[in-house]
Amino acid sequence: MKNIIIFGAPGSGKGTYSEEIVKKYGMGHISTGDVLRGEIKAGTELGKIAKGFIDNGQLIPDELMIDILAATYDKFPAGQGVIFDGFPRTIPQAEALKKMLAERNHEMGVMVELIVAEDVLMARLLNRAIEQGRADDNEVTIKKRFDVYHNQTAPLAEWFEKEGMRHTFVWAEHPSKEAMLDAIFAYLDTI
Repeated sequence: MKNIIIFGAPGSGKGTYSEEIVKKYGMGHISTGDVLRGEIKAGTELGKIAKGFIDNGQLIPDELMIDILAATYDKFPAGQGVIFDGFPRTIPQAEALKKMLAERNHEMGVMVELIVAEDVLMARLLNRAIEQGRADDNEVTIKKRFDVYHNQTAPLAEWFEKEGMRHTFVWAEHPSKEAMLDAIFAYLDTI
């Protein structure tokens, strides 16, 4: 299986769809959010540094994330395919990931982009804050995260387009989890 980069704004369902893809195809899963939350919970030095960035709605420095991802990626069997959930978020990160994978004679694979209207995203994230008790999901921080996404992350979609990796799935066209999954699976079954 090819590597997959799942891409979308905060709340677009990257984690949810990643879990389903992993179940169906038996891939590895690297969720930068889960990795970082684990470091924060463990109180590691990395976790303390990461918490400062996350609490301010900012992205983690690239060098730090690539080192974490490389160590995590290397734990999976070669050829299994890994889904990258929440990374890359900028063009320099994408280039660094491409380089890190090339050093292992692996390719980035494909990018699955989830497009969801911002009002739907806000409602999802506020609901998640209540259900999961996530302090980083409040309206002020969410708006900062949307700004960061639009200014720093969204332009990366064009980079993936130029690389021939971009495959877009729009919630408005598949307005249920099941319909989105069916569309994503139909595409992934062809690669």
